[in-house]
Parts: sequence; C-alpha cells; structure tokens
Amino acid sequence: MSGDGEIERLIRPGLVAFGGYSARKSPENLVGELEVPLESVIKLDANENPYGCSPRVNRALASFREINTYADAGQQELSGLIEGYTGISAGHIVSGNGSCELIDLLFRLFVEPGDEVIVTAPAFIMYRFSAGICGGRLVEVPRDKGFGINVAAIKAAIGKRTRMIIIDNPNNPTGNLAAEKDILEIAATGLPVVVDEAYFEFAGETLVPLMDRYHNLMVLRTFSKWAGLAGLRIGYGLFPPIVANYLMKIKLPYNVNVAAIVAVRESLKDLDYLMDNVRAIIAERERLFNELKKFKFLEPFPSRANFILCSVLGAMAGELCDKLQRRGIQVRYFNTPVLKNYIRISVGKPEHTDILIRALQKIGEEING
Repeated sequence: MSGDGEIERLIRPGLVAFGGYSARKSPENLVGELEVPLESVIKLDANENPYGCSPRVNRALASFREINTYADAGQQELSGLIEGYTGISAGHIVSGNGSCELIDLLFRLFVEPGDEVIVTAPAFIMYRFSAGICGGRLVEVPRDKGFGINVAAIKAAIGKRTRMIIIDNPNNPTGNLAAEKDILEIAATGLPVVVDEAYFEFAGETLVPLMDRYHNLMVLRTFSKWAGLAGLRIGYGLFPPIVANYLMKIKLPYNVNVAAIVAVRESLKDLDYLMDNVRAIIAERERLFNELKKFKFLEPFPSRANFILCSVLGAMAGELCDKLQRRGIQVRYFNTPVLKNYIRISVGKPEHTDILIRALQKIGEEING
C-alpha cells in the first residue's frame, strides 16, 4: 500500500507549501481560553452586521419548503433582483457564493501560472489566496503612510504578464476610499480593473455609474455586511457582458443556494429597515473612533467601512488581541509584515463599544502598571 508521501508527490508543487486562508476562531472553539462565559463573547473580528438580517428573511426562510430543489443555475431571478437594486442590467450581473467566489473566478478567467495581478498593500487577503491557487504572482504595490494608493507606482508595476489590477474601495483592512480620478487613471491603462466595493453601503460612493465609459472596469459587492447575510454567502459582481458570459460558463452550477436567493428577495423588500441599521453602524463607527483616540497606545485610522484599523504602539498588537480575546472580545490581528502592529475592530452595537472600551481601559492600566 502506498504511503502518504506517495500521494503528496502527485499534488501540484505550487500547493504543497500553500498556507491557505487564516480564519479567526469561532466563539465555540474558545472554550478553556476565556475568562468570561461563552455566551457573552462579542465578535468584532469579521466585519459582520451586529443587527443581523431583515426580519422578513427569517420569516420567509422559516416557511420555505423548496430546499429539496436546485436553485436556478442561470440566476435569472437573482440577476433581476440585483438589477432593480443597482440599476445595472441583468446581462452584466453574476452572483457567487460570497464575493470571494467571484474573486476566485476572475483569477481563473484571467490568470495562468506565472501571470501577475497588481494589488495595493495592505489589501484583502483573499487576493493572495486566489493567486496562490492559480499559480499566479501577486504584485503588491505599497500604499502610503495614510494608506492612500500610489497611482504612479501602480502604473510602473505593470509588466508584460500583468493580467488584472484589484483595488478595494473602501480598502480592507484600512477602511479608506481611493479617489475616483485615481481609479479612472488606472482604468485608462486598459487592463481589467476590479473595484471591490464590499463596503459600498457604508461608504456611499461607487464607480458603477462609470462602467459604461470604461469597459474594462468591474465592481464586486456583497450582501454579507450591510444586509446581514454573511452566513448565507451571497455576493455579486457587475461586469462587461462578455466577461459576465465567461464567468457564467466557468462557475459551478447552483453556486448560489435557494436560501440565499430567498434572503436577497426579502432583503430588497426591506431596504428602509436595513439602511436604518447601516446608519446606526456608521454613527457607532464615529463614536468608536473618537473613543479609541483617547488611548495613548492606539492610533485609529478614519474609516468609511464598518470597521476601524488601529496601530498599536509598542509592537504589542498580538498581545493586545489575546488579552481582549480572554475577556471575550474578538478583534482581528493579521500577523503579517505590513500589519504586525495593527488590529482591526469591527463596529458593533453601542453596548459592544462600551464593553470594548472598558476592557481597553483595564488593559491600559495594566500596561502603565
């Protein structure tokens, strides 16, 4: 019988050392590491919506009786719903199992082994994940000290094997917006330019109206954040029709499940409720930012998303993350060279902010000893 080594020998060499996606621990996996009861854990690490989905979604799913049937592989109803929300015709729309799947599909469509994709570092870590799977190379153009993009450096990084440029807007994990004119200057290169607008509803600014002028411009969005549907995994992209047609060819059949389609249908019938929650999160984001500024060991950065990035002075970001986790507060620590001294805090409800601030005050007292 062959050993594991014989099997591993046949695995694609580029994937043997592949690190995969580093996900945060779910609260139920923290038993034994907490100083508080499990039920009191506050998740501020994944940019989820603390108010949840529309009550219409819960009611519709409770009475839904068609789980035994496959979803429409052609996504006709779903594209029609999103057309009504975005104003972009259905022929431009492709939906996925979260916008992460659409990122992966774009890499499959444009990138062969050895090809290059330009991103602005720090950026959403899924780009590195998808590049690794495809055997592509991620070219990371550093942002400036305030995390603005450097258009000249991006254009200078374009080479013979550049196949795509991706810009988060607002950027994850920094929360800032790129200027429209900068993105359009990049789009003028003619290369496929993907603008990831996962946090559009919190920022209120979009490149979508300019897609008719720039036929290489593509926009990704999601229902995970603003609509509270993270657990159902539903994202969508707005593409030139020719790209949309190719993506529909290469996506897996039934990649969006029937429950997610029901949830989108009901969410879009309840926009007033959902946007009230978005406004509450924006207001709490500003309060959280002002509270974080009071700590001498933190430097928060202004954000247009539903999270705030903080520089942790004294190179103790990982330690701070662990201290908060033991107190039942989960925040995001990336432990990468660019972000080794940073944490990202998702915006919760006002009571979540209050608990976080009290915990930081106690930690600050321990630091000052």
